Amino acid sequence: MILTRWDKPELSKHLRLNIMQLQNRKLLIDTHLLLWAAAGTLPEKAIPYFANEENQLFFSSASIWEVVIKKGLNRPDFQIDPATLYWGLLDNGYTELVITSRHTLLVDDLPSIHKDPFDRILIAQAIAEEVLLLSSDKAVSQYSSVIFTPP
Repeated sequence: MILTRWDKPELSKHLRLNIMQLQNRKLLIDTHLLLWAAAGTLPEKAIPYFANEENQLFFSSASIWEVVIKKGLNRPDFQIDPATLYWGLLDNGYTELVITSRHTLLVDDLPSIHKDPFDRILIAQAIAEEVLLLSSDKAVSQYSSVIFTPP
């Protein structure tokens, strides 16, 4: 499982230049990006966010819950062991963002741009905790607290 940050010298010149613009950010990572990080298949445009050691990387307990549910439904893109993902994230310096009642209440105030309940709770958490949500989902990118990285 590859969840560590990448060495900057291995990044292309273009990506190295952008790292300075991406520093000192608190980033909540969406579920698909977490899965791609674990598999070592992150989209190239997402790598600088993970590579910059000054960024604080967060994952939501909602993402672990989503993996548990969708793995149980035999979704082919969710076949990682949830416990392995969880411990791997913690072991590699990610911080867990637990779901609170405040987060769930904020979901009710979100515009109905996107219907996926897992994405909606991530958006609410990002807004409530004043962090940026890093996502590769175009529908999610329509919310103001989201950084979109194409898959």
